[in-house]
Amino acid sequence: MFQKGDYIVYGSSGVCKVEEIGPMDLTGSTKGKLYYTLSPVYSNKSRIYTPVDNAKIVMRSVLSKEEAMVLIEKIPEIEPLWVNDEKKREELYQQRIKTCSFVEWIKIIKTLYLRRKSRMDNGKQLASVDERYLKIAEDSLYGELAIALGMEREEVEPFICDHINALALV
Repeated sequence: MFQKGDYIVYGSSGVCKVEEIGPMDLTGSTKGKLYYTLSPVYSNKSRIYTPVDNAKIVMRSVLSKEEAMVLIEKIPEIEPLWVNDEKKREELYQQRIKTCSFVEWIKIIKTLYLRRKSRMDNGKQLASVDERYLKIAEDSLYGELAIALGMEREEVEPFICDHINALALV
């Protein structure tokens, strides 16, 4: 169980802060059942109320700083995804995003960076569906790493690039 003040990844809502834990006084809520009150860190100031034992939506702790640095060092080793069929590719992206796995987000980002480069080399733009999933994966990954590393989300991508480039020089 998470504690008040913890940062967690909550499904497609991304990084959220656990504001409260306790029963809810709403009609239809089960008496005595515990709920998390979550505040999404990078979206409007809405609140999310979810049962502590919710098994339908992925809830996990945000990476620690040490885990984040190890992940960044492993990025060059993570293989991109390749699916030629447009419809199957979108399905694959959608499935991988739902896992809330930072490794899967990296695979999507790497795939779409390579795809963008290839298409640009041929005078084409990245398809809108690819742009959409690239944004989702980047927002998810960079949002989590920002919390783990104690920096602003906009600083994460340059930090990763600098760190990977420094590793390549060693």
